[in-house]
Amino acid sequence: MDTTASITAGHAVLETVIGFMGIAWSEKGLIRLCLPEHSREAVERRLLRHGSVSASTAQPPWVVELIAAIKAYAAGEDVDFSAVPVDLDGVDDFRLAIYDAARKLSFGETTTYGELAKTAGHAGLARETGAALGANPVPLVIPCHRILAAGGKIGGFSAPGGSITKEKMLAMEGVRVGPLPPAQVSFGF
Repeated sequence: MDTTASITAGHAVLETVIGFMGIAWSEKGLIRLCLPEHSREAVERRLLRHGSVSASTAQPPWVVELIAAIKAYAAGEDVDFSAVPVDLDGVDDFRLAIYDAARKLSFGETTTYGELAKTAGHAGLARETGAALGANPVPLVIPCHRILAAGGKIGGFSAPGGSITKEKMLAMEGVRVGPLPPAQVSFGF
């Protein structure tokens, strides 16, 4: 009898071209995603400090596909994570609305915290939206890196590396954040 068929929860640490990343899943979907770290051990520690993460490493087919998609994204490919099942049990309605609105942003598409709040039906709650995204358990799949501060500023980012990681992820998607380079100097003739 194949005992791995009955295993429905687990975790994996994967090596990508941008570092080690980790995921954890339940029988309902993805519950954690750790953005790049320099070591496998650091990711493993981050994953396993959450009590809901299973020690199992047996991977159902959708997880195998997700790992391939994450590696493709890390290599610079345009990947759509909107169909990945996510288990957000215990998350309040406000955060669910914010996360749902964020998941509708496609590769390379950005918005502001204020606009995302408005899209999610919570106009005027930009700061609370930022806090909700700071608690996002599955960054990349819920693409919180695509949400900018007012005026197109980078804003905060709670993942390892902070706003530098956010800026790098956006750059991988072809998004440039920050001041524009000075205009080209014209020739004097």
